[in-house]
Amino acid sequence: MEPAKVQAIHDWPVPKSARAVRGFLSLAGYYRRFVLNYSAIAAPLTALLKKDGFSWSGEAAAAFEALKAAITTAPVLALPEQGVRGRM
Repeated sequence: MEPAKVQAIHDWPVPKSARAVRGFLSLAGYYRRFVLNYSAIAAPLTALLKKDGFSWSGEAAAAFEALKAAITTAPVLALPEQGVRGRM
C-alpha cells in the first residue's frame, strides 16, 4: 500500500451512519483474505447494518479500531516473496 493510503485509513472518521459503516467495510473487505479472523473482527460492524437501527457501541468502536489496525500493519502490507507461487 502507498503511504498516503495507509494514512487515509488511519485518519478514517468514526462512522455515524449505516451507510458510512458500509463504506468502511467495503474498503476493508478488499483486504479480508489477508486479515486473520476478519469475519470475527468485523462482526460488530456488520451487525450495525441490520434493519434494527444504527447504534454505535463500545464493541463497534473496538472492532472499528481493530480492523483499521489489522489492515494497516506490516504483515498485511508486505509483498509476497518472488519465488513463492502455487504449483500444480
